[in-house]
Amino acid sequence: MHLPRWLARMNRRVINPREVRRGVRPVLIHVGRSSGNTYRTPLDAHPLPDGYLFIPMYGPRTDWVKNVLVAGEARLSIGGEEIELESPRMVRKKDVWPQLPTTTKTPPGISGESELLCMTVRSTVPSDAGASSGASLGH
Repeated sequence: MHLPRWLARMNRRVINPREVRRGVRPVLIHVGRSSGNTYRTPLDAHPLPDGYLFIPMYGPRTDWVKNVLVAGEARLSIGGEEIELESPRMVRKKDVWPQLPTTTKTPPGISGESELLCMTVRSTVPSDAGASSGASLGH
């Protein structure tokens, strides 16, 4: 069972801006699928071996989830660092939760069948990677 939509609206307008200003929680930076505006959404970010897991407390049809899925990427501001994320996908809690530390608590209303957002950390390839390999361009 997801949290009520009226609470989501209040969080978006009142609580989230305060949380972003405080700078204590991880913040997901994403682009609006219709407006093109950049949004900052404070969330819990659970580290995975190759990325992060996010729990959409208001369900998988919340705006930030839809924005990330459409864009195919986002950034995570955590601990003073920005991490580029890609390959967003919805996963069932029961399939991914075993990868988290056993001390991770399940939030109220989240079951094994709940859909969570999983993203992979974008791997960066140095811009001069081909220059030192001796590869010929065939000219």
